[in-house]
Amino acid sequence: MTTSLLVVREYIRNFYVKYEEYIVPVLKFLLALVSMLMINSQLGFMSQLDNAAAVLVVALICSFMPKNFILFVAAGFVTLHLYEVSLECAAAALVVFLLMFLLYFRFSPGSAVLVIVTPMLFAFKIPYAAPLVAGLLGNPFAAVTVACGVIVYYLITYMNVNASILGSSEAESVIQRFRDIFDGIFGNRAMLIIIAAFAVTVIMVYLIRKLSVDYAWTIAIVAGALLDIVILMVGDLIYDANFSIGGVILGSIAAMAAAFVVQFFRFNLDYSRTEKVQFEDDEYYYYVKAVPKMTVATPEKKVKKITTQRNSRNARHTHSRDTARK
Repeated sequence: MTTSLLVVREYIRNFYVKYEEYIVPVLKFLLALVSMLMINSQLGFMSQLDNAAAVLVVALICSFMPKNFILFVAAGFVTLHLYEVSLECAAAALVVFLLMFLLYFRFSPGSAVLVIVTPMLFAFKIPYAAPLVAGLLGNPFAAVTVACGVIVYYLITYMNVNASILGSSEAESVIQRFRDIFDGIFGNRAMLIIIAAFAVTVIMVYLIRKLSVDYAWTIAIVAGALLDIVILMVGDLIYDANFSIGGVILGSIAAMAAAFVVQFFRFNLDYSRTEKVQFEDDEYYYYVKAVPKMTVATPEKKVKKITTQRNSRNARHTHSRDTARK
C-alpha cells in the first residue's frame, strides 16, 4: 500500500514539474474563483459583482497575476459589497484591510494563500488545519497571516448577520456607527480565542518540526492539534465562547489528516535507514545525521508491437506457401 502511494506521489510530482507553467495559472484561477464565489454567497449585496460572468472574468485575470493580486481583488469585492449596505461598513472594512495588509507585507509577504484559504477552511468546517499547515510550511510569522485570515472570516460573518441593522437609516452619529462595527468585529471573544490559539499553534508546530529528532513532523502535527484543542477549551471555560467540543475535536482530527497529507508530499522520510556520519577538517569535527527520503522509481511503460510481429509471421507463412507451390 505504501509503495503504491509513493508511486502515485511521484507521478503527481513529475506531472507538476512537467506542466508547471500551465498548472500554476489554473490553480490561481480556481483559488480566485472559489474565493469570489464564497464572498458573493456570504454578502452578495452588489448585483454587479454577484454575477457569474463578472466572477469568471476576474478569476481569469487573477490567473495571470501574482498571488497577492488575489488578496486585493477579494478585499475589493468585500468592500464594494459592504458599500451597498452603508458607507460606514465599507469604510470600516477598508480600514481593517489596510491594517491587515500593513501587517501582512511587513511580516509574511510570501504567504498570500494562507490569508485566502483560512476563511475557506472555516466554511468547510476544518479551520484548525490552517495553523498546522502554516507551521509545517511557513515560519513563526505565518501566525500573523493566519490571524489575518481569521479576522477576514469573522468580519464577513458579522457583516452578513447584521447587514439589516447596519444598513438602517436611523439617526446616529458616524463615530457611533464606526464604534459599533469595530466592537462587533473585535469584541467577538470566539475570534480572539481562535486567533490566540492559532498563533501559539503555528509557533509550536514550527519549533517542533525544526528539531532534529525522528518523526519531528508527525510529533509537531499531533502536538499542535492537541495544543490547539486545549487552548480553545480553556478559552471557552474562561470567557464562555460557546465552542462546540465535538466540533473542535472532529475538526482537529480532520485538520490532522490534512496535515499528514501535506507531510506525505513534502517531508516523507525513511527513519529505518538513518545514518550518522562523523568527519573533520582542520578546524572542526562534523557530526551529521542523514535521513533518506522515502522515494520509489516510477515504473516505465513497455509497449509491445504485437501487430508488427503478426504481420511478419503472416509474411513468412505467405512466403512459405509461395515457395511450396513453385
